[in-house]
Amino acid sequence: MSFDDPNLTQPGQFLARGVARHLASLGFVTVEELVPARGLRVDVMALGPKGDIWIVECKSSRADFMSDNKWHRYLEWADRFFWAVSSDFDVDLLPTESGLIIADGYGAEILRTGVETRLAPARRKVMIQKFATHAARRLQMLRDPNAGTIWG
Repeated sequence: MSFDDPNLTQPGQFLARGVARHLASLGFVTVEELVPARGLRVDVMALGPKGDIWIVECKSSRADFMSDNKWHRYLEWADRFFWAVSSDFDVDLLPTESGLIIADGYGAEILRTGVETRLAPARRKVMIQKFATHAARRLQMLRDPNAGTIWG
């Protein structure tokens, strides 16, 4: 696999970039590695133009998928949950009630949207605030790499 961004070192990061690019074309904004609750870290969280919240877990291999024991806990933090995998991934391993995205480092395609479970308004408000805080901190870290010492 050869990609043009030297900052992307893990296969899942390439998938996340392609997912983010595709979701942007649908009007979504995304952040990576957001923590919705202690002990959880989602690969991609997306906020849609109508306030929809999606979580996308990027799996680069069968072993990566099989070792993920926490994904069920992500479901309560989004309206929709998706798996993003490469075109050579055995998609029969993935639960059919989840969404499915085929991705690479340059783009993606949604093959299945999966089940929608709308968040309660209070949970949605918390997640939008977490999303905004995460995005703002990432931007601040780009502008001032030493800013991380402020937040601890």
